[in-house]
Amino acid sequence: MRLIDLKQKEVINICSCSSLGCPADVDFNCITGRIIALIVPGPAKFCGILGREKDIIIPWEAICQIGDDIILVKLPEGPPPPPPGPPRTS
Repeated sequence: MRLIDLKQKEVINICSCSSLGCPADVDFNCITGRIIALIVPGPAKFCGILGREKDIIIPWEAICQIGDDIILVKLPEGPPPPPPGPPRTS
Protein backbone atom coordinates (compact mmCIF):
# COMPACT_ATOMS: atom_id res chain seq x y z
CA MET A 1 0.00 0.00 0.00
CA ARG A 2 1.26 3.46 -0.87
CA LEU A 3 0.83 6.73 1.04
CA ILE A 4 -1.58 8.05 -1.59
CA ASP A 5 -3.82 5.04 -0.90
CA LEU A 6 -3.91 5.88 2.83
CA LYS A 7 -4.64 9.56 2.13
CA GLN A 8 -7.86 8.64 0.31
CA LYS A 9 -9.35 6.70 3.23
CA GLU A 10 -11.55 8.21 5.94
CA VAL A 11 -10.43 7.66 9.54
CA ILE A 12 -13.22 6.60 11.94
CA ASN A 13 -12.80 6.47 15.73
CA ILE A 14 -14.70 3.38 16.93
CA CYS A 15 -14.81 4.69 20.54
CA SER A 16 -16.86 7.76 19.63
CA CYS A 17 -18.20 6.67 16.22
CA SER A 18 -16.90 9.93 14.76
CA SER A 19 -15.06 10.74 11.58
CA LEU A 20 -11.62 12.28 12.12
CA GLY A 21 -10.97 13.07 8.47
CA CYS A 22 -8.41 11.68 6.03
CA PRO A 23 -4.71 11.23 6.79
CA ALA A 24 -2.51 13.98 5.40
CA ASP A 25 0.85 12.58 6.41
CA VAL A 26 2.63 9.77 8.22
CA ASP A 27 5.33 9.80 10.88
CA PHE A 28 7.91 7.07 10.43
CA ASN A 29 11.12 5.87 12.02
CA CYS A 30 14.02 6.51 9.65
CA ILE A 31 16.11 3.74 11.16
CA THR A 32 13.57 0.90 11.07
CA GLY A 33 11.47 2.23 8.18
CA ARG A 34 8.27 1.55 10.14
CA ILE A 35 5.29 3.87 10.37
CA ILE A 36 4.90 5.31 13.88
CA ALA A 37 1.69 7.32 13.41
CA LEU A 38 -0.85 8.73 10.97
CA ILE A 39 -1.37 12.49 11.01
CA VAL A 40 -4.87 13.83 10.33
CA PRO A 41 -5.38 17.60 10.00
CA GLY A 42 -7.48 19.07 12.80
CA PRO A 43 -10.96 20.42 12.12
CA ALA A 44 -11.31 23.89 10.61
CA LYS A 45 -12.08 26.84 12.86
CA PHE A 46 -15.01 29.06 11.82
CA CYS A 47 -15.44 27.94 8.22
CA GLY A 48 -11.69 27.66 7.73
CA ILE A 49 -11.13 31.42 7.97
CA LEU A 50 -9.34 31.22 11.33
CA GLY A 51 -7.16 28.24 10.45
CA ARG A 52 -7.36 24.76 11.93
CA GLU A 53 -7.26 23.01 15.28
CA LYS A 54 -4.16 20.99 16.19
CA ASP A 55 -3.40 17.96 14.04
CA ILE A 56 -4.60 14.59 15.30
CA ILE A 57 -1.73 12.16 15.79
CA ILE A 58 -2.92 8.54 15.61
CA PRO A 59 -0.36 6.03 16.91
CA TRP A 60 0.06 2.98 14.66
CA GLU A 61 -0.92 0.76 17.61
CA ALA A 62 -4.35 2.49 17.74
CA ILE A 63 -5.24 1.35 14.21
CA CYS A 64 -7.68 -1.57 14.35
CA GLN A 65 -8.26 -2.21 10.66
CA ILE A 66 -7.54 -0.69 7.27
CA GLY A 67 -10.30 -1.38 4.76
CA ASP A 68 -10.98 -0.42 1.15
CA ASP A 69 -12.56 2.94 2.07
CA ILE A 70 -11.96 3.55 5.77
CA ILE A 71 -9.41 3.18 8.56
CA LEU A 72 -10.84 2.14 11.92
CA VAL A 73 -8.97 3.44 14.96
CA LYS A 74 -9.52 3.05 18.69
CA LEU A 75 -8.80 6.35 20.43
CA PRO A 76 -10.11 7.06 23.93
CA GLU A 77 -12.05 10.26 24.53
CA GLY A 78 -9.81 13.28 24.81
CA PRO A 79 -6.63 14.03 22.93
CA PRO A 80 -4.72 11.04 21.58
CA PRO A 81 -1.40 10.20 23.22
CA PRO A 82 1.75 11.37 21.44
CA PRO A 83 3.53 8.79 19.30
CA PRO A 84 6.36 6.96 21.02
CA GLY A 85 9.71 8.55 20.41
CA PRO A 86 13.27 7.47 21.00
CA PRO A 87 14.12 6.65 24.63
CA ARG A 88 15.33 9.61 26.65
CA THR A 89 18.67 9.60 28.37
CA SER A 90 19.10 11.38 31.67
